[in-house]
Amino acid sequence: MKVTVVSAGNVGATAANVIASAGYASEVVLLDIKEGVSEGKAMDMMQTSQILNFNTTITGVTNDYSATAGSKVVVITSGIPRKPGMSREDLIGVNAGIVGSVIEQAVKYSPDAIFIVISNPMDAMTYLALKNSGLPKNKVIGMGGMLDSSRFRYFLSCALKKKGYPATPTDIEGMVIGGHSDKTMVPLGSIATYKGIPVSHFLSEAELEDAIAQTKVGGATLTGLLGTSAWYAPGAAAGELVKSIITDGKKLIPCCVYLEGEYGEDDLCIGVPVILGENGIEKIVELKLEGKEKERFAESVQAARNTQNNLGDALKK
Repeated sequence: MKVTVVSAGNVGATAANVIASAGYASEVVLLDIKEGVSEGKAMDMMQTSQILNFNTTITGVTNDYSATAGSKVVVITSGIPRKPGMSREDLIGVNAGIVGSVIEQAVKYSPDAIFIVISNPMDAMTYLALKNSGLPKNKVIGMGGMLDSSRFRYFLSCALKKKGYPATPTDIEGMVIGGHSDKTMVPLGSIATYKGIPVSHFLSEAELEDAIAQTKVGGATLTGLLGTSAWYAPGAAAGELVKSIITDGKKLIPCCVYLEGEYGEDDLCIGVPVILGENGIEKIVELKLEGKEKERFAESVQAARNTQNNLGDALKK
């Protein structure tokens, strides 16, 4: 099956490399608007195929959407990245125009594709992609929850190590829902576990809240260190979503999806757990939120709605 990744920047190139080297796609098309960049990166990746033992073909093209025709999945990473001091929401004006153009061209050549949106602000860009494409809601997915959950597992493992437990992120089950935003994402400490045991058995409330706080600013922390947005984890997270679709993995993954009554919300794209398979979103899983987590989710919903309302003329009427 063919997968297209739009934009050969740090995130897009990493996603293409992860997808190709895993071997579950027959072809990966990497597209960029800058002459030679995607072609060069695709050639560089292909020169690892013998070393890494994969047979996926990686093709780089410059702004030629006809080369993406018939894609099963299209991953959109287009747009300007964050710089230190910027929020994801600060990018809405420029990135809305870019994502709107990408969606229009990609749907023309792959009308049956499932679209994964990474561009920030991700929840609003997912809504834009859904509304402007006219695709059914199961075929337009925002990636944020997968990435934020991976960061949550990392920070929980760090907190556990400080207490003397030999935890690694793979030992942890943890989920983040809500908007993909530094201030309003909702790491669910109440259901996080270490080797099947609630993390609250090992960590104090203050220690758990500290891991939650670090998770919420995980992207901003990396932007401050790197001078630009992170790319390894976002690219890997995109690859995991693509894998669940192409292999019909039926994985339970938090993703940004369009709600029509679920969680008491309507006409909103926000992160919640879903079953992800060959048809895209196959089921939205409704969690029973209580106490502080219920309040935080309500705040996240309002913030995501406010950002979504700022799309303005970028939305097709």
